[in-house]
Amino acid sequence: MTDVRKRHNVAIVGAGAAGTLTAVQLCETAHRRRTPLDLFLIDPAPEAGRGTAYATRDPRHRLNVPVGNMSAYPDDPGHFLRWLCRHGEPAVTGADFATRYRYGAYLADTLGQALVRAHGTVAVRRLRTRAESCTGTPDGRVELRLADGGPLAVDSAVLATGPAGASAGWAPPALRTSPRFIATPWAPGAVDPVRDSPEDVLLVGTGLTAVDLALTLDRPGRTVHALSRSGLLPQPHALGPAGAMPAPDGLDGLDDTSLGRLRRAVYRQVSRSVRTHGDWRPGLDSLRPHTARLWRSLTPEEREEFLAREGALWNTHRHRMAPATAEHVSRARTARRLHVHTGTVVRVTEAEQGALAVELSGDATLPVGWVVDCTGPGRRLDAPLWQDLFASGTAVPGPLAMGAATRDGQLLDADGRARLPLFTLGAPRRGELWETTAIPEIRVQAAELAHRLLPLPERRRGSRRPVDGHGLPLSTHAEAAASYRSGLDRVLKVRSGAEDAFARAVALDPGFALGHAALALLGHECAAAVDVPRALADAQRSARERADERERSFVDVVTRRVTGDDGDEALVRHLREHRGDALALAAAVPTIAFSGVSDLQDDDALRLLDLTSPAYDGHWFHTSLLAFLRQEQGRLHEAGELAHRALAAEPASGHAVHALAHVHYESGAHEAGRDWLDGWVSGRGRGAVHRAHFSWHIALHELALDDPAAVRKRWFAQLAPGRVVSGVRALVDSGSLLWRARVSDSWRGDFPVAGVLEAVERDVLERPQTAFTALHAAVALTAAGDLAALRRLRDHAAGADEVQREVVAPLCEAFAALVEERFHEAARGLDALLPVLRRVGGSAAQREVVEETLLYALVSDGRCEAARRLLDARLDRTDAPRDRRLRAGLPS
Repeated sequence: MTDVRKRHNVAIVGAGAAGTLTAVQLCETAHRRRTPLDLFLIDPAPEAGRGTAYATRDPRHRLNVPVGNMSAYPDDPGHFLRWLCRHGEPAVTGADFATRYRYGAYLADTLGQALVRAHGTVAVRRLRTRAESCTGTPDGRVELRLADGGPLAVDSAVLATGPAGASAGWAPPALRTSPRFIATPWAPGAVDPVRDSPEDVLLVGTGLTAVDLALTLDRPGRTVHALSRSGLLPQPHALGPAGAMPAPDGLDGLDDTSLGRLRRAVYRQVSRSVRTHGDWRPGLDSLRPHTARLWRSLTPEEREEFLAREGALWNTHRHRMAPATAEHVSRARTARRLHVHTGTVVRVTEAEQGALAVELSGDATLPVGWVVDCTGPGRRLDAPLWQDLFASGTAVPGPLAMGAATRDGQLLDADGRARLPLFTLGAPRRGELWETTAIPEIRVQAAELAHRLLPLPERRRGSRRPVDGHGLPLSTHAEAAASYRSGLDRVLKVRSGAEDAFARAVALDPGFALGHAALALLGHECAAAVDVPRALADAQRSARERADERERSFVDVVTRRVTGDDGDEALVRHLREHRGDALALAAAVPTIAFSGVSDLQDDDALRLLDLTSPAYDGHWFHTSLLAFLRQEQGRLHEAGELAHRALAAEPASGHAVHALAHVHYESGAHEAGRDWLDGWVSGRGRGAVHRAHFSWHIALHELALDDPAAVRKRWFAQLAPGRVVSGVRALVDSGSLLWRARVSDSWRGDFPVAGVLEAVERDVLERPQTAFTALHAAVALTAAGDLAALRRLRDHAAGADEVQREVVAPLCEAFAALVEERFHEAARGLDALLPVLRRVGGSAAQREVVEETLLYALVSDGRCEAARRLLDARLDRTDAPRDRRLRAGLPS
């Protein structure tokens, strides 16, 4: 499909956070685009990912950004959170603040995983040395001179060197030469003598560096002094999210404005935030996406004025402390072990036994044993490589002499030209962007650089694309297309192995958008073992680079279904435009594989099938879906005929089998349905992906036949959670059957619902992504009598999509009343929900569990006449020995 590409080679100077994020993006972009890449990672540090910021082992040193905002990927915000959950911290939330050392481990592991995925496409060399100079080559490449004397020629280089070192220009000469002065506190072992000493300490600077060192050096009997011109410590983060605010109105009109007007707009936004949320933080945070643009709109003089007048105020409010850090600081100040001073250092003299007397502006003098420079980064990049670039004119300082001048990250000379393919990101772009030192900004820059350094391969002219099983073209090569077709075929037949086939497709072609989207869909709706956000991010990246309009539309559909953003309407719109998209049709029509469109009424679904019918020309898959919809309409005879027609063409069609199972159940043919389905499950149904669901159907027949011994035997043989049933299926099939047997007095003795709950992840139980799953989670939690978890599920549903808010949340309330034996309230709530219950999706037989729970509540409340009316209505629909037994047992 694509031309064979020449091998690119890129050097990254610096293996801290910025360099690691760049390496991750380069690896994944090269892998996705199948572009051969030699990557050189140049840094003397022993481990990639840590740099200065994340090498500290002090557990009190925490990130100053919540976990939820620290993902390595701009398009997968939950990546770091999921990593923590998989690495020993299952209870962590996106609002927590991890330790900085833990984050360094995350960056290193993320790079390692990216290298593993890109094996065969990307070759990495880790060079434990420094780059000291750089020149261009005659062919337009870059040659780096390394500290060990060797040259390295590459196509391009990224200078991920981090912030400039502190200049200590504030320090009097006598202090700079004193052994009691720590100029680089983050150097390995630099503060060890201070930590081991009992003497007082002066930290010059009151920013985040000073806060971390104050915690490290805090000890009984010692006073830590912190000094700055403003005397302001960083503000703390709120204990919990205060809400989000949109950017202020008229912000686009501030692109060409004065500092005064901008200042007034910011203060108005902060005031509005305080009035709306009772907190200034959402107002300030709403400016973050626009800060770089607004900074560029100011003149150099206005930028200098801002730094002089508002710089300290901005930094203390913008770069905040974690709540736990703020609590440590507060305790130290209350105990008077930490004193904060406003002023500057005027003079330093040596006192007795080598101690220092530090004279401050305002005539105060502090006797301390040590002075530590915590003033933060300087303006001018001072590493040998940068000095060489500035001296040669290849690079020039950025605005206000901060960092380096760049255009979209590429270094510029004094004439504004890019002489060499040299790029940078993060702190060296501070003069250009102002806010550029935090992970949320750096990860975006890293992704942009990867796209720029590794251009998209061109398609061969006249090349023909492979197609799926229904003739739709696929943006991939033949081998990956064959695996995709296998996965699609298995989805349409409701057979196992679809996930593996789609995974093979994207392993063969990591840039195959449709393969990633199919995996995300299976993970989201079918509880397949897929990292859904990761698969979705891969689908979106690939779709932007290589996909046709149909594939991009399908990726958008899956994105919206996962995020709950108009996913149902997007799916229907997609099918109107792309009628032969079988995977989309399977996702839209609720049968067995997917939850379907939640508010798709029978007539709407039939119109959708009529619309798509010409694209299938009587294909067994389309006929199977039609059979299922006909039984939902109550047209059971017609549904049976359609199901048999589909099975004659494809005996493994799980959709047709499912339709026939419902025909038997709804028509009351319980003995025939039990025997036919039991034979299919033990024969052609052995490879069915939802075999447990078919066993559930057999058990429903046995329950209706009032054969509790058969129900119990089948549950333990085919539905007990463990080797056969797990995850969502344990909720939908095993858990619901247990509860239906319990409320109909068909299950006596030990009630093994605990095994159901253990088979399901806590997030699925208490924070389900779909209303259909949420309904069955509520049933299982009710069966277990877990009132606390049921209320957590209710709270989740109240803040989720519309169907969960309007159906699941009140359903949880009714179930909670049942658990608390408030049967009258439970019955009233359940009865009110029956007319709208179909909005959760699934089949009538699955939703029937709520009706049976209502019957149980009515009987428990002593409302036998209402229970008798409900049983009469059920018996009018279909005769069942169990319902006749329940009716006969009601008091007259």
